[in-house]
Amino acid sequence: MKNRKIPMRSCVITKEKLPKNELLRIVRDPNGMVIVDTTGKINGRGAYIKKDKEVLDKAKKSKILERILEVPLSDEVYLEIEKIINN
Repeated sequence: MKNRKIPMRSCVITKEKLPKNELLRIVRDPNGMVIVDTTGKINGRGAYIKKDKEVLDKAKKSKILERILEVPLSDEVYLEIEKIINN
């Protein structure tokens, strides 16, 4: 049987290359709204972060996601990311 190719993506915080299912995608849609994309298929500018509390804390402090998505992020977005990571 043929082995399936595992899609790899880079975490914008740690710069690690990881399988796509170990990362969380945050998207700025064309209207400027920031959404946590659990499906990986929402249109817009996306950034991947590792599903790790320490990585999320580093992202908050350095505001890397805000620079990459070119839009200020509210605390609600960070709380939603944290809920998904903790599950």
